[in-house]
Amino acid sequence: MTQAATTTETRTTAAKLSLPTLTTMVVGSMVGAGVFSLPRRFAQETGVAGALIAWAVAGTGMLMLAFVFQTLAVRRPDLDAGVYAYAKAGFGEYLGFFAAFGYWASACVGNVTYWVLIMSTIGTIAPALGEGDTVLAVVLSSAGLWLFFLLISRGVKEAAAINRIVTVAKVVPILVFVVLALFYLKPHVFAENFGGADYAGSLFQQVKGTMLATVFVFLGVEGASVYSRHARRREDVGRATVLGFLSVFAVFASVTIVSYGLMPMGEIAELRQPSMAGVLEHAVGTWGQVFVSVGLIVSVLGAYLAWTLMAAEVLFVAAKDDDMPRFLKKSTAADVPVPALVMTTLLSQVVLVVTYFSDDAFNFALDLTSSLTLIPFLLAAGFAVRIALAETRARRGELAVAVLATIYTAFLIYAAGFKYLLVSLIIYAPATFLFVKARREQGRTLFSARELVILAVSIAGAVIGITALTLGWISL
Repeated sequence: MTQAATTTETRTTAAKLSLPTLTTMVVGSMVGAGVFSLPRRFAQETGVAGALIAWAVAGTGMLMLAFVFQTLAVRRPDLDAGVYAYAKAGFGEYLGFFAAFGYWASACVGNVTYWVLIMSTIGTIAPALGEGDTVLAVVLSSAGLWLFFLLISRGVKEAAAINRIVTVAKVVPILVFVVLALFYLKPHVFAENFGGADYAGSLFQQVKGTMLATVFVFLGVEGASVYSRHARRREDVGRATVLGFLSVFAVFASVTIVSYGLMPMGEIAELRQPSMAGVLEHAVGTWGQVFVSVGLIVSVLGAYLAWTLMAAEVLFVAAKDDDMPRFLKKSTAADVPVPALVMTTLLSQVVLVVTYFSDDAFNFALDLTSSLTLIPFLLAAGFAVRIALAETRARRGELAVAVLATIYTAFLIYAAGFKYLLVSLIIYAPATFLFVKARREQGRTLFSARELVILAVSIAGAVIGITALTLGWISL
């Protein structure tokens, strides 16, 4: 082998992502600003008993999904960009397109929650920012969106390196919170919160009400599969997915449960976001709030980088597969898909403005993020079922896992409720213009008979959603 060839191979290998890097990216994607909001969100819906059941359901269901992504990475190493590619391979180009767009849109909306939460955090000392829902907060958040655009456009490697550092930094305050909360835990307060407050409803209602919150904090479990084309070894994609999930599950559940031992749940439910700061302030004083607030700001930096990269990657790979318009397949010498990155930032900008008109900016963005992800997850799980059914009896365990993941995701769609399904369709339906543009560029028939049925359903849902919003049947 010549020296030139050796150099080229070294550069190619160096550019690939190792198992530790992939795992860090998964953890970095999941450990975002959402975890800092968990105490209030759970206290608004459930007591300790409901929270324990909710985490058991969410943990089991998300572990099944993690196993699904692990299995698919091994069974279909030819498929890049994870969720989108699996949906397309299993259910056709149009549903694959919807999966790509839905996953991308959920990442964009999720990025908005980070800016709302960071402005709410600074709002404790700058009242003009409110809880991240004032005009000033929207303006400053918009500036942040475009500053990060400039940073990420410098190159994937630079952003990934920053993400590794930030991931470690943001985990520390969360672990400190859990340890301090255990130290200051009051058994009688914990016991009083066990059954839930009067406003929480039945135990089933309590568990159902927390499902979207658990989906939100676990988003990113599929992160390694999105970056599959960058992986050094294909089997590392599945390993990073499971390792990343197991690394954060106990932390997320602990943040919620220990909070019930410090304050009555009714008081936690009234805290401003990030509620973790208010809980720790109640236990140890003002320094606790400052400590958590700083951790939140660091967390936003890492989570925003990870999610923006993943969102752009999905659009880029879909365009490379001719499922998105050609302009989205362009990338720089630094491997940055700039047109996809521009679209990602633009959608986040639009949603950021919309949150100004919502009743609860943070919870609206959180729930919409989770809802948009459910259809792509359901399609990926369904694809795993199809693959397992085609295998021999030796793969019976994989079939069981895939079926459980499918049932869990279907339950999440039910738990999300009619409102967020309609709002999701309002976002999904117009995306078809991108699909039509891609088909026209290729000189192909726009829709098959089956695709026309899917189109009709999505348009009908969007029309119903717009009507419901206009008449006040549902609200943002």
